Amino acid sequence: MYLLEINPLVSPAIGLVFWNTVAFALLFFILRKFAWKPILNAIHERETGIENALSKAEKMKAEMKALANENEQLLQKAREERAVLIKEAKEQSDRMIADAKDKAKAEYDRIVSDAQTAINQQKNAALTDVKNLVGTLVIEVSEKILRRELSNKAEQENYIKQLAEEVKLN
Repeated sequence: MYLLEINPLVSPAIGLVFWNTVAFALLFFILRKFAWKPILNAIHERETGIENALSKAEKMKAEMKALANENEQLLQKAREERAVLIKEAKEQSDRMIADAKDKAKAEYDRIVSDAQTAINQQKNAALTDVKNLVGTLVIEVSEKILRRELSNKAEQENYIKQLAEEVKLN
């Protein structure tokens, strides 16, 4: 009280500070008793929720990266399979073309061979016909010549005997 009497201006300020401190301490203890734990629990839950969300986001990010890698591998595999299929199709196409060429050449050779055989047969038939015709003509001409020269029967018989002897000797 001594301070209160010395300076009249300080005494109301000290009283105000005292009562403000008492009010603050009282409020602090009440808040600590009833509100501090729920506030800390709410903050802790919020931190936990944020950490879980961040970890889930990291997991999702890792999964997305893994899926992207898997998709890239699948695309690469599909490209490789496509290249193999194109190569096989080209090879098959080349084989088919080569087979078709071989078949066409074989058919061409067969047709040419058949044509040559037919030509040779026709040539031989024509030669045979010519020979027969020439033989017939020779016989007819010979017959006419012999009729004229061998008009006499005795000469003809002698000539026939001579031919018969020549045929026997040959």
